[in-house]
Amino acid sequence: MNLQEIITAKVPGAVYTEAGDGMFTIPVEQFHDLARYLHDDPALRFDFLRSLTGMDWGEEGLGAVYHLESTATGENVVLKVLTPSREQCGLPTVSDIWKGAELNEREVFDFFGIGFINHPDMRRLYLRDDWVGYPLRKDYDQSGETNPLRMTNEVAHDSSPSYELQPDGSIIRRRNVLFEEDEYVINIGPQHPATHGVLRFRVSLEGEIIKKLDVHCGYIHRGIEKLCESLTYPQTLALTDRLDYLGASQNRHALCMCIEKGLGVEVSERVQYIRTIMDELQRIDSHLLFFSCLCMDMGALTAFFYGFRDREKVLDILEQTTGGRLIQAYNTIGGVQADIHPEFVKKVKELIKYLRPVLKEYHEIFTGNVIAQQRLKGTGVLTREDAVSFGATGGTGRASGWACDVRKRHPYAMYGKVDFREVLFTEGDCFARYMVRMEEILESLRIIEQLIDNIPEGEYQLKMKPVIRVPEGSYYAAVEGSRGEFGVYLESRGDKSPYRLKFRSTGLPLVSCMDTITRGAKIADLIAIGGTLDYVVPDIDR
Repeated sequence: MNLQEIITAKVPGAVYTEAGDGMFTIPVEQFHDLARYLHDDPALRFDFLRSLTGMDWGEEGLGAVYHLESTATGENVVLKVLTPSREQCGLPTVSDIWKGAELNEREVFDFFGIGFINHPDMRRLYLRDDWVGYPLRKDYDQSGETNPLRMTNEVAHDSSPSYELQPDGSIIRRRNVLFEEDEYVINIGPQHPATHGVLRFRVSLEGEIIKKLDVHCGYIHRGIEKLCESLTYPQTLALTDRLDYLGASQNRHALCMCIEKGLGVEVSERVQYIRTIMDELQRIDSHLLFFSCLCMDMGALTAFFYGFRDREKVLDILEQTTGGRLIQAYNTIGGVQADIHPEFVKKVKELIKYLRPVLKEYHEIFTGNVIAQQRLKGTGVLTREDAVSFGATGGTGRASGWACDVRKRHPYAMYGKVDFREVLFTEGDCFARYMVRMEEILESLRIIEQLIDNIPEGEYQLKMKPVIRVPEGSYYAAVEGSRGEFGVYLESRGDKSPYRLKFRSTGLPLVSCMDTITRGAKIADLIAIGGTLDYVVPDIDR
C-alpha cells in the first residue's frame, strides 16, 4: 500500500488535493489519532515535524497545515486540518507527539486565535498578553486604534492557561503553574549580550543549578509574514534578508526556489552554480561569526579577533558581487541580480588557499584549550531522539547523530552533483556542536573548490513577466541554512500577492529545546549552551 491508500484506509473521510505539492484534508476529530499512528507505526515513522503553519481560509474556516517527514524512509506528507467556527476554534494538540509543536502551536494561537486542546501552555508567544485580536486573520482590524502604543510594563505571570478535553466532550480551562512562589527566578536577557539578541529567559535556580527555563520571544517581532500578504512576489524578497541576517543569501534562495517551483520555472545552470557558491560563502561567514561569538562569550578575546579578521575577507568577496556585506539582495526570481565580478573566481581561490591553514590556528588557540574543553564537553547534551522531536536541524541535529542536512535529504541547486561529507557527531554536547560547525567550514571550501573553475556560460537572469502570479496551490521549498532547515511555505490563490507566506524559522526549534538541555546544568553553562545552539533572534521572531 502506498501512503495515500494507508491514510485513506485509516481515515475514510480524508480528502487528497493535488494542487501544488498536494495535501490531505483530515477531519478534525480523527486528526490526533492519525498523527499518533503516522508517528508510532514502525513502517512509517513520521518522527520529524518539518513545519506547522496556521491558516485562515476565510469562510472555509481556520486551521493548520502540517509538513511531516520520516527520518527512516525520507518520505514526506502534508496534512491540512480546519475548524469551521471562528469564535470557538480549537484543534487537538500534537505537542504530546512532537515536542517541537509546543512553541509552534503557541505561535498559531498568538496569530490566529486557534486554541490547542490539551496543550500545556496556551500563552501568546510573541505579542503582549493585552494585545487585542489575532493579526494574521484575514478580518483583523489593522487600524492603530485597536492596539495603541502601550507604555506600561508587561507583568510576568507564573502560571499559564490550558484547555482540557473532558470525557463527556466538554472543554474546561485550567491554569498550570510555571514557577512556584518559593522558587528563585531570575531574568537572563533581553539585554544580556550572551542571549545573542533580544531574547529573554526566565530561569529557576537552586544555587547555581538550573531547575527549569521559560523562554520569552517577540521583542523584535516585525510582522514579516503579515507584510508579505500585501506585497508583490518580487517585493517579498527584501524581507528574507532581515530574518537570519547571517544566512541572508540562503533565506532568499529558499523563497526564490519556492516561487520558481510554483511558476514551474527552471533557472540556468550558471545561476545554480552561482547560488551554490554564494550559499557556501554565506555559511563560512556565519560559522566564522559563530566561532568568534562563542569565544567572546567564554572569555577568549584573541580567538574572537581571529574570527572577525577572517570573516572580513569573505564579506569583501560578497560585497564585490552583491553590493552588500550583511544584507545580500542578490537572488531574484529566475536568477541573480547581476553577473559575478570579474575578480570573483580569483578572490575565492585566494580565500580557499588562505583559510585552510588559518583554521588550524583556531584549533590551537581555542579548541585544545583546557578551559574550553572542560566547559564544552559533556555540557548541554541533546539526544538524537529529542533533536528529531524538537526539529532541531543544522549543526545542532548533526552533533546528536541525526543526518538532517537538506543538501543531502532534498538536493537542490548543484548539491546533488558535488561530493561533500555530512559532518556527524554522536555526543550531542556543546563540544560536538562546536566541532560540527568548524568541520563544516572545510566542507564548504571543498564544495566551492569543485564548482569555482567550472561555472558554465549562460544567462544569469531569465526574462520574467512584469507582474508575477503564482498558479493556485500550496508549495514548500527548503534550503540548508547556516543553522538548519530554512523552509518557505507558500499558499497562492493565483493573485499577484501570496495568500499566505510562512517562513520555517531555523531558530525556533533551537530555543524550544533550551529547557530540556539546560536542566541540571549550571547557570554559567547556559551561556555555552546558547552559544553552541547558534540561534539568531530576528529569525525566531520574524
